[in-house]
Amino acid sequence: MSTPRPTHPAAPPKPPGPGRPKDLGKRNAILEAAKRLFLIEGFDGVSMDQIATEAGVSKLTVYSHFGDKETLFGAAVKAYCEQHLPSPLFEAALATPLRERLLEIATAFYELISTPEAIQIHRLLCSPQMADSPLSKMFWDAGPQRLHTEFADLLQRRAETGELEVEDALRAANQFFALVKGEPHAMLMFGCGSTGKSELKAHIEASVTMFLRAYARREA
Repeated sequence: MSTPRPTHPAAPPKPPGPGRPKDLGKRNAILEAAKRLFLIEGFDGVSMDQIATEAGVSKLTVYSHFGDKETLFGAAVKAYCEQHLPSPLFEAALATPLRERLLEIATAFYELISTPEAIQIHRLLCSPQMADSPLSKMFWDAGPQRLHTEFADLLQRRAETGELEVEDALRAANQFFALVKGEPHAMLMFGCGSTGKSELKAHIEASVTMFLRAYARREA
């Protein structure tokens, strides 16, 4: 009778390689949890453990997707902005009249910046304790800067078709969003109440009209 060969425990499965696609469902759950918790507790008041628990994943999974809390914060801001102002909204869409496209963008932008969550995080980032924080720059790059850049690209493409006369598309984009914010957004920031629907609609239309008066191509 032969002696049985010794058995060895099975080797543990190898962790997925760096090139393996991430689980998009888990990534979205992490982003949603991060958006909620950052708004409620602020950046310093939230741990990666809390975000993992809220998302229903392990902390290792959170780090696997985002690396660190700062990167996750930036990704959460970007996801929030893309939810309200998706990239397709900034496509040239030459078949859509220019004024109509600008009104769509202006309306979506104001809806984004006037939500209670947006007002809350805006106030937080403007507070004295955040004056020297790198989070302000991270928020700017992931949110406003992305919107300005994509809108500037749209303006440039519309200028190439001859609809606009724009020498500096990024400057024009900055001016557009400043016009749309206007007094209604300032009132929200100061807690002075919201603008009525009809007045807000008139404000947005007037902002687009003023922008086009400045940059629409003039007939020779």
